[in-house]
Amino acid sequence: MISRDTKKVLSLAFPAALKHLVDILQVLIDMLMVGTVSVAALAAVGMSMQFMMIVNVLMTLFVVGGNALISRFIGQRRKKRASALLFSLVLLAISLGIVVTVSGYFGAYHFYAWMGATPEVVQEGGSYFRIISLGIIVIFLDTLLYNALSAAGDTKSSLYIKLVSSGINAFLNYVFIFGHFGFEAMGIEGAAIATVIAYSFNNLAYYLLIKKQANSKLDFLPLIRFKDIKRVLKVGYAAAIDRGVSSLSFLFFVSIITAYGTAELAGYQVGLRVEGIAFMPGFGFAIAAMALVGQNIGAKDLDKAYNMGIISGRIAYIFMGSVGFIMILFPEYLVHFFTKDELTIAVASKYLILVGLAQIPLAIMFVYSASLRGAGATKTTLKVNLVSLWIFRLIPSYIAYKMGYGIIVIFAIMNLETLIKGIIYWYIYSKRNWLHTKV
Repeated sequence: MISRDTKKVLSLAFPAALKHLVDILQVLIDMLMVGTVSVAALAAVGMSMQFMMIVNVLMTLFVVGGNALISRFIGQRRKKRASALLFSLVLLAISLGIVVTVSGYFGAYHFYAWMGATPEVVQEGGSYFRIISLGIIVIFLDTLLYNALSAAGDTKSSLYIKLVSSGINAFLNYVFIFGHFGFEAMGIEGAAIATVIAYSFNNLAYYLLIKKQANSKLDFLPLIRFKDIKRVLKVGYAAAIDRGVSSLSFLFFVSIITAYGTAELAGYQVGLRVEGIAFMPGFGFAIAAMALVGQNIGAKDLDKAYNMGIISGRIAYIFMGSVGFIMILFPEYLVHFFTKDELTIAVASKYLILVGLAQIPLAIMFVYSASLRGAGATKTTLKVNLVSLWIFRLIPSYIAYKMGYGIIVIFAIMNLETLIKGIIYWYIYSKRNWLHTKV
């Protein structure tokens, strides 16, 4: 018999996980359609994702803190306070979005040149990112509203909205990229326009949904409480630094793998894509844990807040552990969907076997770190990630590379760091001190 709390976790986690899958599929469809234009266009879209990693750091500043505080207000049944905060965060997102828009629009070509792109990629990428920059505000608002609804306990609506907008994006890609229904072929610029329109649809849908459900948990209340904004930023700045450190660490780690050669880098990238399938349930249960932990802390039911994270973690490592088991048993079969190159398949298969063994500690890391963020303990997650990534992954990987060890040793170090981090989060979570974090 499934308990009521377990059902609540599942009702939040599965839609969040499926939305994450749709997000991935939308990116893949974009890449496939742009790839038919030219190799330069494909490279330009791929490089734009590196720029968006920087933008995501800025979004984290108001999203994580907003999520933690809104979920607490919902748990306290303070709808007006939560709604006023949401309104304030919308204004903050628009303000930050304007800054990024101006920087992105006028700096687009320079960004690609600084990254060492060829002149053709600079031209394609500059045109693409200029248009994306004009849509940064709607991208910011989309992320904010999705997380606000998740904090309020609604992930199903976001899934339905994403399904529709992904269909709109794919259709408009077909129309604008290749020139159909009377439109001229715009190539990579058409893909950018389609993306911005799809995000704009999301914003409109979220607004109508929240106004329609004004009698439920969340609304837009035109009231600015600077005290609450300050509380959001107090939580968010550590999360933003955490995201920034993680992004830089990831780039440094990829640079080590790149030094081994093209086949090793391709094998790692393919393996990472396959592993993304296992990330989906972990991502979903992390969203569920963040919302439910925050709500129950707000309701001053600390035992239930703790148990919600435990339940989310258990289900997550069952799902991710199962996917990991499949990775271990059938790595070559999974990799064949992405490449036919034998050397790449060999590298990616070894990667999958190793990460398959690390899926359970990875699930614990996903859920427990999200629970801590939901409680507002972002300084703790920052310290753990900073120490773990550099002491247990990056420095040992660099030393191993310099000493002449093969790529498999690098993969092993990466998964050992995941295990250590999972143990650290388990220990911190079990101590319960994070439940008393002041927000």
